[in-house]
Amino acid sequence: MLARLQQTITLGLLACALLLSVWGWHSGHFGWAMAAVVLLVGGYALALALEFLMLALLNRPDPAPRPSTSQLFKAWAGEVIAAPQTFCWRQPFFSQRWPDHLPALAQGRRGLLLVHGFFCNRGLWNSWLERLHAQGVPFVAINLEPVFGSIDDYTGIIESAVCRLEQATGMAPVIVAHSMGGLAVRRWWLEQANAARVHHIVTLGAPHQGTWLARFAMTKNSRQMRQLNGWLNTMVARESATSMRHFTCFYSHCDNIVFPAAMATLPGADNRHLAGVAHVHMVSRPEPFEAVMRSLSGNLSPR
Repeated sequence: MLARLQQTITLGLLACALLLSVWGWHSGHFGWAMAAVVLLVGGYALALALEFLMLALLNRPDPAPRPSTSQLFKAWAGEVIAAPQTFCWRQPFFSQRWPDHLPALAQGRRGLLLVHGFFCNRGLWNSWLERLHAQGVPFVAINLEPVFGSIDDYTGIIESAVCRLEQATGMAPVIVAHSMGGLAVRRWWLEQANAARVHHIVTLGAPHQGTWLARFAMTKNSRQMRQLNGWLNTMVARESATSMRHFTCFYSHCDNIVFPAAMATLPGADNRHLAGVAHVHMVSRPEPFEAVMRSLSGNLSPR
């Protein structure tokens, strides 16, 4: 569903840009037409700049280190590049490029479950999936649907994926989750009476305590990411403090979606700060991938 939606948006923008170019050429207003094309295709960079301005202001009292102007600019530039690669290329057109990898010899190898975030699909992880496949790591990458439904709706999808990994490997998996995916994993885990079903959980920019930006949210799942909302508070009240020791949480003072920065941390977890990294670009950083591989390495057999 999401892939088709993002295909429509991407192709629609390109069609509008082409029509504007043709109109400008034939009407003698080519300069104005090109300005409109630049605004149409590159306007998202201005929206990102506004997000970075807001995070810079709201992160001032946060315990995370305050980002420098240079760090903010580099993070913005990285997100300007990462956003179209993700939302206009990998996710709409190549989300099935790397199918789930559960080889016949997976027994005895630690498997990996990859969970994406809001308005994303499994294509978010394509660069990871290629490397994992090359290294013989059993993995399942899921799509969370309905796209704009409740986070509660995703527990069955996660449960099914964990079962597939358990059956294929005979071991509890490592789970890595980006953004809203971190909340979906926590919500799923609340339903599990056996903590041994999870070896470790790594989250990247997950709004564990909500995010200021979600106050403008309209969809059900994005409203569940508002700070101090009832859904989040109910989940926290039900969670065991000891379960947080199973989490490694990557967060950043330049995260343009989850801010203030400390909102992406959990009390009692291994919280690791990534300096100068924006929200989507965080997936491309080596530190989270290396942390996941360390969780897997002691149980991986040669291919």
